[in-house]
Amino acid sequence: MAPISLEPEDHSRDAAFNKALHGKSANQQGGFRAMIGKDAQSQKAAVDEYFKHWDNKAASVETDKDRETRRAQYATLTRNYYNLATDFYEYGWGRSFHFCRFAPGEPFDQAIARHEHYLAHMMGLRDGMNVLDVGCGVGGPGREIAKFAGVNVVGLNNNDYQIDRATKYAADEGLSDRLSYVKGDFMQMSFPSNSFDAVYAIEATVHAPSLEGVYSQIYRVLKPGGVFGVYEWLMTDNYDNDNPHHREVRLGIEQGDGISNMVKISEGIAAIKAAGFELEMHEDLAKRPDTMPWYWPLTGDFRQMGSIFDFFTILRLTWIGRTVVHNLCGMAERIKLFPAGSQKTADSLAVAADNLVAGGKEDLFTPMYLMIARKPE
Repeated sequence: MAPISLEPEDHSRDAAFNKALHGKSANQQGGFRAMIGKDAQSQKAAVDEYFKHWDNKAASVETDKDRETRRAQYATLTRNYYNLATDFYEYGWGRSFHFCRFAPGEPFDQAIARHEHYLAHMMGLRDGMNVLDVGCGVGGPGREIAKFAGVNVVGLNNNDYQIDRATKYAADEGLSDRLSYVKGDFMQMSFPSNSFDAVYAIEATVHAPSLEGVYSQIYRVLKPGGVFGVYEWLMTDNYDNDNPHHREVRLGIEQGDGISNMVKISEGIAAIKAAGFELEMHEDLAKRPDTMPWYWPLTGDFRQMGSIFDFFTILRLTWIGRTVVHNLCGMAERIKLFPAGSQKTADSLAVAADNLVAGGKEDLFTPMYLMIARKPE
């Protein structure tokens, strides 16, 4: 694998593009309402820039050069992905963009929060700690962990639109004094060394072109003795890149989730150690003997629904719900209510969902490989 060349950052360019594409939609409720009024020309630029990495590049014809190109353009790829996908995530899943374990009878939102609480518990977060959230999304986990553990959270994000939405939600919940957000590339953080008591990442560092690279940056900004906790997306060691079906599952997940280069569990463990951390524990939580698998909401199986209030969340993920979204986006594009490319984005997310389920069922993929590591004193 070739060495990683970091993409030059241009925050002024990104801010201007965010303003042009999203306008005032960051102040909207979210979901489809926020999709109304996007700039068509800017949306087309984001769609073209993102899907050039995937169109006509099926797993059967994917080359090493294709993967290296995605890795070289990791920051732009991820930023454009979330420019396109964030509103769909909020519509279909909520404001915490991650999977979780489920207990019988447990409502969806409660399970999501419990997953966040568990990470904070395993890290030993305490009142007053200054904590970095690497790849903070629209801030759902940060708000929950700040309330649960009494910590102050700085969210790092490469996408201006998500930062705008996270800032709005923190203000709505009266948490602006404990939550702040910084624009930046987690492969080249601007924070001084030894800045934070703790750092966590929830299903975010998978977007890095090199796990050792992002973990090394996290190591640098942690204070000596500080703790790092991560839920990592990884292919399991059952994954065989010479197996065409395995490659198809992996590529489907990568395309539908804005990932330049997903690696196996063994490589993830090696990366965190190579960054200098003392690995205190690691476990694939997807292997816990839960009665319901982490991917069950993506299957649209109402029989496993924990609360009647989850009905509409699960309905959106059924084939009926996906068909409605597909047709709605197509109709809204034709009348210019949604910008062109919305339907293509929705369809790509559906492909990802199918491959996430396949990866989970076949034990090829996990979204919750938990690692707790510490920077030596």
